[in-house]
Amino acid sequence: MRHFRISPSITNRKTDSLERYLNEIGKIDLLSPEEEIELAKRISAGDRAAADKLIRANLRFVVSVAKGYQDNGLRLSDLISEGNRGLIKASGRFDETKGFKFISFAVWWIRQSIMASISDNRRMVRLPGNQVVGITKAYRAAEVLEQRLGRFPTAEEIAEEMGVSDEQAIDFLSHAPMSQSLDALLSEDGETTVKDLIPNENAPAADHQLWQESLAVDMRRYLTIVPERERKIIYHYYGLFGYPKTTLDDMVFIFKLSKERIRQLKDKAIKTLQRSPKSALLREYLY
Repeated sequence: MRHFRISPSITNRKTDSLERYLNEIGKIDLLSPEEEIELAKRISAGDRAAADKLIRANLRFVVSVAKGYQDNGLRLSDLISEGNRGLIKASGRFDETKGFKFISFAVWWIRQSIMASISDNRRMVRLPGNQVVGITKAYRAAEVLEQRLGRFPTAEEIAEEMGVSDEQAIDFLSHAPMSQSLDALLSEDGETTVKDLIPNENAPAADHQLWQESLAVDMRRYLTIVPERERKIIYHYYGLFGYPKTTLDDMVFIFKLSKERIRQLKDKAIKTLQRSPKSALLREYLY
């Protein structure tokens, strides 16, 4: 069979090209459960060829899922592109030791990627053209900086990279598709915790467990953009990662700071988190 390159994006292909793509992936053999387990082990060891094979074998499933989301403002090719992104992400997160088939795990990521794209598209079409351009540039700058710095960039660093003012960069980031879960998590009422970010109650318990484990990893990564002390205040305030949910009054005794100072640090951390383009890291858990 002729080798073809897997890409998350096939958006620019014409209809006949999409048909050729569908014909190509229809020729790929499916995997047995034993083959999936072996590939997953190799992927955990950093084997890119194994990841490529696992992804290829499930491309047809992405198409099947994507077809169920047509008539939502995006072409089928766009939906498949986004589904492929979810599939690629799932391939790097799959844990074969849990005893579940890969596709049972991947379907959630495929759906989340597709639905997030639909939601983003609906929001973006309501923005002025120049605003959309600015948002796109802000996210590209963030990606470049993350590679360069080895960490999540701040809004100020993104502004410098773009050659715009801090206020302009923050404006672009604030209008970008944001995680509603983050908005809830960081709400000023302090009533929402990570426990509220729970998938459908009818989902299998195993999928729920995988979902929670993945969320915990991404949540920890996301919160590293604030200093350790501020991060621990956030942990206590929202009751994250085993920390008891703690009032500002009680945190006075934990951090040996005044209540007002703790409030200031909490608010500062929240603003930093809200301004970071990495809020999108949590968006996929919403849908």
